[in-house]
Amino acid sequence: MGHLPDLISDLALILGAAAISTLIFKRLKQPLVLGYIIAGFLVGPYFNFIPTVVDKENIETLAEIGVIFLLFSLGLEFSFKKLIRVGGSASITALVEIVFITVAGFFLGQLMGWSTMDSLFLGGMLASSSTTIILRAFDELGLKTKAFAGIVFGVLIVEDIVVILLMVLLSTVAVTRVFQGAEMLLTILELMFFLVLWFTSGIFVLPTLLKKAQRIMTDEILLILSLALCLGMVVLATVVGFSAELGAFVMGSIIAETTSAEKIEHLLKPVKDLFGAIFFTSVGMMIDPANMVTYATPVLFVTLLTLFGKLFSTTLGAVISGQPLKQSIQVGMSMAQIGEFAFIVATLGLSLGVTSAFLFPVAVGASAITTFTTPYLIKLSGPLYHWLEKVIPAGVIRRINKYSTETKTVTHTSEWRKFIRSTVINGVLMSIIIIAIIVFSSQYVEPWINKNGNSLLLKAGACLLTLLILSPFLWALAIRTPAGAYKTMKEDLHFRRIFFVVQLIRLALVAFFVGFLLHRFFNLYTGIVFTGVTLFLLIAFSKKIQALYGKLERRFVSNLNERETEHSRLNRTELAPWDAHIVPVTVPARAACVGKTLNELKWREMIGVNVVMIKRDDHQIAVPGREQIVYPNDVLLVLGTDHQIQRLSVLIRAEPELDSQGIGDVALYNYYISETNILKGKTIRHSGLREQANALVVGIERKNDRILNPESDTVLEANDNLFIVGDPKRIKELLA
Repeated sequence: MGHLPDLISDLALILGAAAISTLIFKRLKQPLVLGYIIAGFLVGPYFNFIPTVVDKENIETLAEIGVIFLLFSLGLEFSFKKLIRVGGSASITALVEIVFITVAGFFLGQLMGWSTMDSLFLGGMLASSSTTIILRAFDELGLKTKAFAGIVFGVLIVEDIVVILLMVLLSTVAVTRVFQGAEMLLTILELMFFLVLWFTSGIFVLPTLLKKAQRIMTDEILLILSLALCLGMVVLATVVGFSAELGAFVMGSIIAETTSAEKIEHLLKPVKDLFGAIFFTSVGMMIDPANMVTYATPVLFVTLLTLFGKLFSTTLGAVISGQPLKQSIQVGMSMAQIGEFAFIVATLGLSLGVTSAFLFPVAVGASAITTFTTPYLIKLSGPLYHWLEKVIPAGVIRRINKYSTETKTVTHTSEWRKFIRSTVINGVLMSIIIIAIIVFSSQYVEPWINKNGNSLLLKAGACLLTLLILSPFLWALAIRTPAGAYKTMKEDLHFRRIFFVVQLIRLALVAFFVGFLLHRFFNLYTGIVFTGVTLFLLIAFSKKIQALYGKLERRFVSNLNERETEHSRLNRTELAPWDAHIVPVTVPARAACVGKTLNELKWREMIGVNVVMIKRDDHQIAVPGREQIVYPNDVLLVLGTDHQIQRLSVLIRAEPELDSQGIGDVALYNYYISETNILKGKTIRHSGLREQANALVVGIERKNDRILNPESDTVLEANDNLFIVGDPKRIKELLA
């Protein structure tokens, strides 16, 4: 018999233990992550009653790959547009909570005598809450429909993003050992620079590449390409000094804006699940029971800080964001636990060799305790509020409620503020692109010239080529102005003064960039002359440069909006209800549609499906209205074709239920309108179908035409064949 590599036998052991453990935890309705960790402990070096993993080095490498794919998958779920839609309340709440708990965690570590790096990583570990645990608690307590739940979901999204940035800063500090404020600020600016540059370049190139290759792109090629892009970005991120996790997340967020995002996410899921299981199991392998007993006191302190610190800071953040006191307390009580990211942060510290071994069992112990306390804290949020009502002076509560009302008032933004905001965004974006091109020229072109003769002709040619590439971005930085600004300038003298000051600053910035570039190739005097000539040429050829920049901008905007545009285009060509059937689809806990109304989601317009019923806990919402909100673990009864339902399932990352029985009284009903029918000549709105039979007309077959999702003011005619969703019995009674 041939020799079997240890890695294969170790994988068999790890995956077998993980499968058994997760089956048990699934049956007990506990988070699967804890099941993986327990499985890892059982096959780890500190539990000797069953076989133990031998090849730890390779398992650690596979675990690191697991983190990369987890972050890549998170990026695919993320969208900068989604972050904007989260809203100010959730963003403010999350930032207040993260800043407070991170700083408090650091000082707690210092008070316990830990090193600076251990204290920093402790703060980073406490920065996120557990989405899995929160959503499970909401589901069990029937709180998904409550108003505060929407704020909690938004906070979780912001937390994920901020924690990833924290991981980058922690890894940078760990490697450089730089703690001074100036160096930290420089690191943050460098991070922002590369994030904007990568995202802008990726959106400009990647959607076009995927679109051009669409005809030859099979599932296999698409999966290989996406993994190659992910790992390529990981390598690039580490080369410039950032973490591999950041590179994976950035590439995922870029692909998330393409039309292939849903398909890539669907193809990647088995890969992510496999390597994710290996990662969390490897986390369990690091648990030493003796260490957990030894460090029981730190576990207690970290647990108390998590419970009370997160409760206080999240409640404070919600109040500052304008939420009523009761709702703020409910949000705070929901977030008091340690999330799965704590294990990733702790593993990062160990892999970099900058944190102590005890930090990991402390994180696991505190996470396990807060996992079980979360449901009870959420239940106690109401009694706590009523107790505070008695303790806090009535005047303070009135001020908080008044402040909450005032923050919801919509204020008008003046034109000059809009102009300044637009100019700053444009200036930052163009400056980053210009700096990137100049740095590339300085790092690669100039050394090549010096190596090949250092002649004036070569310098002039290289400089001219660089300026030619820079010209559209220099024009946009110096001259491009929103169309409404000139009209406002004529009407408002104050705005006119601001306008001219801003324009002078923009021209000075362009002159600085051009001068800096030319100084790299020529002496100071020649550089000044060339700068003046360059500015003159920019103005003289502004129309041609403007046209070129317009093409580049349209390409970028088109790629950025391609996903939504494609959905709308496909909707116009879809066939509908006569090939349709009703299928239940379960909304995953982290689906992008969670917390939004059906009107906001526009599935009917974009995909062509109709949500005909929502099953939520113990009640059913038949033919839900457009303002009905979708919550985690809702079971949607969806009417559509196989293709439409598959598109919806991929869009919300759900799998259609295999068993479509038990749908209840909702079905697709076919009804023919004769010459003497009572519906003839009536609009759908006045037919009484929705009000009296709780039914929905989803299609009309009229002569040789088929009308999908007809408007409510559509007049019904003789010989129309209606496709109606609802209770057939009630429809028959109405139309009898």
